[in-house]
Amino acid sequence: MSDACLEEEIREMLTSEEMGELSEYLDVFYGELLKNQLIDRELYTKYDVKRGLRDSTGKGVLTGLTEISDVVAYEEVDGARVPCEGHLYYQGCDVNDLIKGLAGRKYGFEEIIYLLLFGKLPSEAEFKHFLYAMGELQTLDNRFVRDVVMKASNGNIMNAMQRCVLTLYTYDANQDDVSPENVLRQSLELINKIPLLAVYSYQAYRHFRKDSSLLIKNPRKGLSLSENILYMLREDGEYTQLEAKVLDIALILHAEHGGGNNSTFTTHVVTSSGTDTYSSVSASIGSLKGPRHGGANLKVQNMFRDIKENVSDIKDDAELTAYLNKILNKEAFDKSGLIYGMGHAVYTLSDPREVILKSYARSLAEEKGLMDEFSLYERVESIAGDLIMKKHKVQKNVCANVDFYSGLVYTMLDIPEELFTPIFAIARIPGWCAHRLEELLNGNKIIRPAYKYVGQHVKCQLIEDRV
Repeated sequence: MSDACLEEEIREMLTSEEMGELSEYLDVFYGELLKNQLIDRELYTKYDVKRGLRDSTGKGVLTGLTEISDVVAYEEVDGARVPCEGHLYYQGCDVNDLIKGLAGRKYGFEEIIYLLLFGKLPSEAEFKHFLYAMGELQTLDNRFVRDVVMKASNGNIMNAMQRCVLTLYTYDANQDDVSPENVLRQSLELINKIPLLAVYSYQAYRHFRKDSSLLIKNPRKGLSLSENILYMLREDGEYTQLEAKVLDIALILHAEHGGGNNSTFTTHVVTSSGTDTYSSVSASIGSLKGPRHGGANLKVQNMFRDIKENVSDIKDDAELTAYLNKILNKEAFDKSGLIYGMGHAVYTLSDPREVILKSYARSLAEEKGLMDEFSLYERVESIAGDLIMKKHKVQKNVCANVDFYSGLVYTMLDIPEELFTPIFAIARIPGWCAHRLEELLNGNKIIRPAYKYVGQHVKCQLIEDRV
């Protein structure tokens, strides 16, 4: 059949009333997809495929080197590798020590940004200059806010942020310059613009989709990033010092977590292709959006909402345990069999981020009179680990991860759920930018892992042969 004849037939089909609904054809296509594209799971074992870039024990496959951060969950004892309390290091500094050293200082997250980007803590003079530059960069062009942020608003703020970041490309005179000097400038700009993009996108969503008053506030000079987020979100702009401090701590704890986490590895992969900064950051936002990565804290909140709706006495440990077992048995909540916020791919005895954030969550709960809510989280944490270990017959300790309490913290800070994952993105972009710069300065190959072909080599039958 000639192309001209085929074109005519398609035209007639598109105008015919006898053809079925489009959904019917899509169902057929999906059936073909399932029939022809599923790979035999046994082949992954046969060829020793490192699924998810992990070995058979779940440990990540070594794919690169970094000096930016280190995640420690094991220690050597008499030549054996044994689980230990978790530690997280930023540029060689233990996060626990960093946070203790930042007590009473309101620009904690900003100091961590400096540390991640430049590999050292700033002197007093260096930090003053850095804060000046950060303050100057906390702005968005009014045209950009009107023409980009306000238009095509949607309830998924991560998608809105992706769109805005990609559009910022057109506002940059040196958008494709990937020299480290230019990328550092772009990184500092994005670190400071991302909080505005998140908050403004949320306000646009509320106004255009929820019929609420439009609230757009410019950030105030001299405030920290955490203070400005609360100031811009709240109609009265008021917040307590503890609220600002807890958000500052949450941002610090989410700022970086090694080169192997999904969104940061995305940064390395995309950067290695030689593409621009806006494409790289947008790709990492897309990765972080996933419920297996940055969206986990919202899953935790939804799970606790479900628990409170279905457990008649949440102070009864026996009843609580029974319902958690139902969740594990895929009989309750989302039927996934997961108790969200429990377990981590690397940490064993404890996630240091969770330990720190939990202590601040307790202080915030005390200030707000929400200790009963905090107590529920604490009890689920104490019960769930053992239940998961028994259910899956694993020897590795199952600890709570940072997502377990972060949603509770954001809720107590009156941060809307639509912004839970965007807050994670605000925190993580300094880490992404540090890794992008590290890849540009040290990497010289495009990242290209191998996939083994396990299909058949067959003789192709073109349309002419099948008629």
